Amino acid sequence: MWINGLSLSFAAYVTAYTVATVGCLAAVPRALRVTDPDTRRGLVGLLAGSGGWAALELAFLVAPTPELQYAAYLLSLVVGLTTVGSWLYFTSAYTGRSLHRAAPYRRLAVGVYLTIVAVKVTNPLHGLYFQTVFVQTPFPHLTIQHQTFHWLVAGLSYALVAVGFFMLYEFCAEAEYDTRPLVALVGVTGLPVLLDIVGFTSDRLLDINYEPLGVVVFALGVLYVFDTTFLAVQLTDGVDDPIVYLDDTGRIREYNDLAASTFPALDGTVGERLGDALPNVERALDSDEQILEHAADGEVSYYLVSRTSFVLGQTNIGEMLVLSDVTEVERQRRELARQNEQLEGFAAAIRHELLNTLQTVNGRVEIAGRALSDGNVNRARESLQTASQSADHMADVVNKLARLAQHGQTVESTRQVELGDIAERALQSADLDDLTLVVEADGTLEADPPRLQTMLENAFRFAAHNGASSVSVAVTEGGFTITDDGQPPARDDPAPFFTYGQAIPDGQSGLPLPNLRLLAETHGWEPTIDTDYRDGFRVVVSGRTTIGRA
Repeated sequence: MWINGLSLSFAAYVTAYTVATVGCLAAVPRALRVTDPDTRRGLVGLLAGSGGWAALELAFLVAPTPELQYAAYLLSLVVGLTTVGSWLYFTSAYTGRSLHRAAPYRRLAVGVYLTIVAVKVTNPLHGLYFQTVFVQTPFPHLTIQHQTFHWLVAGLSYALVAVGFFMLYEFCAEAEYDTRPLVALVGVTGLPVLLDIVGFTSDRLLDINYEPLGVVVFALGVLYVFDTTFLAVQLTDGVDDPIVYLDDTGRIREYNDLAASTFPALDGTVGERLGDALPNVERALDSDEQILEHAADGEVSYYLVSRTSFVLGQTNIGEMLVLSDVTEVERQRRELARQNEQLEGFAAAIRHELLNTLQTVNGRVEIAGRALSDGNVNRARESLQTASQSADHMADVVNKLARLAQHGQTVESTRQVELGDIAERALQSADLDDLTLVVEADGTLEADPPRLQTMLENAFRFAAHNGASSVSVAVTEGGFTITDDGQPPARDDPAPFFTYGQAIPDGQSGLPLPNLRLLAETHGWEPTIDTDYRDGFRVVVSGRTTIGRA
């Protein structure tokens, strides 16, 4: 069809190759911002070669004489061949391979290129590569009739290009997030091969090279539309951590598969602010330690949340959040912190007992001295005996703390035990004749039996010092309770009861509850005091303790 003397098909071809020329060359400055130098060189070479190739194909279409059309097409073959090498260089660098750096391959590539170019530029002499015929349809132009050598070179070129496609597809398939848009762009790059075939086998299309049209779509797509995906696939190769990408406004732009499986709340959050989708992650980012505590399926994991700017050259296009699994390290750190706190507690307890004992000993020795001065030998003897007993008590406290320290490590193995059985043995071991035990609700716990028994012994000793005549234990949904009929807590803040050296409610009971807390924490349990319970004193132990209740 002709309009005002202009063929629509001619206009379509001119427009397509003009867009390809301008698009490829316009994308070069943005490609120059790619951080990785090898990837940058390969991509720039691909764009420059494809842009020059498209420009020469355009010149072939619009040249006013057959001679100029012939020259333009011949030059397009020379320039177009460079894109094969650039494509392989780019795909090798982008996928993390080193083929583009291997000297033997580079020398072989240069040798093959020069040989093929020599055949092409001498085509006017031998005609082995292509021959031409001037035709009038669909518009006046010089049609190309490819010869044997062309098909040999085309076959080699397509095979090498296919190697690059394979490297990209394999790389994208192994990526830990949705790369379908990027794979589609790669597919578009190869689509012009079908147009080449149609142009050769039918009269529907001209028999010229359509490859630059695919390259411009690929270039504009990876550099402007899917730039985050394009860069992220390369940057995160080999990174087996959840990754979330944010745009420059702090909204979620993309995330990998591992992030989606670790944080199901991410599903459908593209475009949302991080704080709305993952508030815990945002809070971890703003904290000093940047540690995220994440619970899933009954297990607690810890992630170090780090952020880095996502840069294309000098342009900040967003942020990349990497959540590194530091569960083992964080557990060890917390265990070390707990043990340090435990040692500080032991030191406070020993210091507390030592000061009390020294005061008692000094006081009794002074009394004994005055009694001797007065000739009261019996009183002096009694005072010295009290001083000796106080010293023995101090030694006993130190020995108990030393034994307790042996149980201070986190429990590594547990077994199922009946709370009632352990409680009865604990009461016998504590040797508290005036205290009776009631098992209100028995059940099975997952615990270390010696530690659990020692823990209950301390609870019973506290009950005895607290004026209790009866103590009961009961398994609950979230753990178990230890309740006595002694003096209820007189304050709402339960923390001092569990702190060494606080001596609440008196010096005699200043150790049992801190000891109880220590042994509970070795199981991963949390003891608290029910300050709302006013019929006595109730300790509530919560955590993953209960297996079943009788």
